[in-house]
Amino acid sequence: MKSLSLETELKGNTYPGRGIVIGKSMDGNYAVTAYFIMGRSENSRNRIFVEDGEGIRTQAFDPSKLSDPSLIIYAPVRVLGNKTIVTNGDQTDTIYDLMDRQQTFEQALRTREFEPDEPNYTPRISGIMHLENGGYNYAMSILKSNHGNPAACNRYTFAYENPVNGEGHFIHTYQGDGDPLPSFEGEPKLVGIKGDIDSFTRNIWNSLNEDNKVSLFVRYIEIGSGKYETRIVNKNH
Repeated sequence: MKSLSLETELKGNTYPGRGIVIGKSMDGNYAVTAYFIMGRSENSRNRIFVEDGEGIRTQAFDPSKLSDPSLIIYAPVRVLGNKTIVTNGDQTDTIYDLMDRQQTFEQALRTREFEPDEPNYTPRISGIMHLENGGYNYAMSILKSNHGNPAACNRYTFAYENPVNGEGHFIHTYQGDGDPLPSFEGEPKLVGIKGDIDSFTRNIWNSLNEDNKVSLFVRYIEIGSGKYETRIVNKNH
């Protein structure tokens, strides 16, 4: 698989929807993740990321304009011991709760499906990063309708052991803008992970469509110690 430029991928898609990037820094010292949200409706755009313990959650920027919280208010990032969970919905809590009861990432997601937002049936995308004894691996998942047919759920899990320095994978909800929105297809895209946390954050934020971008979370976790740095960028502030 050819490595793609994350910035080029984002600039070439006005509406990738929500996206997860997971990989390893160029110097090999950090496990890297990014999660962004975008929105077309006033309800979707009326959001910010806020820190919540070791993770983050979404909240309404202007509570008076919040019309339907069901699919837009959730915790995208939670930390369970040496595992960091990143998803585009409340399946973060499902993964956290069931893995806390010794189930696997894949087993936890078998209890969930794509989002019930007819006619889009937005895919649920999820990632998990596991750091242990100086080692690091990660996995990504997508749960999607069967080509727009909600009677069937297609489940895909991709696991990456011993990631290569400067490489990551990018998965997002939509192939592009449309009505209904076309679901992401294929396996996560191989992308380069470049720069320190501030330049990586800046490059992603500046590459997202100006009208549709809402919020961005980036975290660099030191593989040896587990210590992390976080950046949050909100269009509403």
